[in-house]
Amino acid sequence: MEYTRLGSSGLKISRIALGTMGFGDGTVPFWSWALPWQDAKPIFAQALDLGITFWDTANVYGAGSSEEIVGRALAETRRDDIVLATKVHQKVGDGPGGSGLSRKAIMEQIDLSLSRLGTDYVDLYQIHRFDPDTPVEETMEALHDVVKAGKARYLGASSMFAWQFAKMQHVAERHGWTKFISMQDQYNLVQRGEEQEMYPLLADQGVGSLPWSPLAAGVLARPWGQDNTRRGKDNPQTDFDGHPLWLDSDKPTIDAVERIAKARDVSMATIALAWVLKNPVVDAPIVGATKAHHLPDAVAALDVTLTEDEVTALEEHYTLREPTYF
Repeated sequence: MEYTRLGSSGLKISRIALGTMGFGDGTVPFWSWALPWQDAKPIFAQALDLGITFWDTANVYGAGSSEEIVGRALAETRRDDIVLATKVHQKVGDGPGGSGLSRKAIMEQIDLSLSRLGTDYVDLYQIHRFDPDTPVEETMEALHDVVKAGKARYLGASSMFAWQFAKMQHVAERHGWTKFISMQDQYNLVQRGEEQEMYPLLADQGVGSLPWSPLAAGVLARPWGQDNTRRGKDNPQTDFDGHPLWLDSDKPTIDAVERIAKARDVSMATIALAWVLKNPVVDAPIVGATKAHHLPDAVAALDVTLTEDEVTALEEHYTLREPTYF
């Protein structure tokens, strides 16, 4: 395993992060495919064996049950050995607390998350999206107070427009409040919109990227047209607002991943992740592991250096599209 600092901060993380959206009690329709504790437990053990000590969850995953499962895994290892990240924004099922990034919601949700996780602090507390209904000053001051209370060590953000992120950082700097050290954004071979404005901003400001869906929900991990277990149940083609997740023009890109993977005798996931990891702004892609081969395939990407010809083949057919899920 390789380790790096997150952005320009002093926080050291593994270069592969374990994403836990796929863990839960299975009672929530959107997460009906999630793994319960008994199936998730070996994956946590495998992550530790591989040196993956950066674990990412969110209050909304499985309506809180993902955090509960992560908490059980934390209890079976040394807390200080794990860099733990969670998120706040969406309402968590029918439970207490509101949604959004108001002071009320943030103060409620951090305590609920800590209770489910069974710990008194998280290393990285991330806003799950931008909240247009709450003044930026209110959000950033509340997050700063969470840090000063010792409930979070660092702050991060996720999936928004570059101007929104810049505004939040500016407000924090102007008031002397804690700034974000990371941006968890969607970035993969078939969704590269972050390269236009967000990634140059992150590079300029010394903020690290933690890409989510680096395999495009598994589309990049198997030949064109094959569904994985999760997508096979509902086969979504658009996000919640009707924006397309993938296009027919993605086929040549996926074909290139398959061709290069066969030539190198590695998995398609390994090649797709190697491409993500080569971006200098990327610190650690979030890998949502639900099967035994997922994490080894991800770690193998650290040993792959793509040639210029391979990079050209992977990138030349990309089609720009709208951002999705925000």
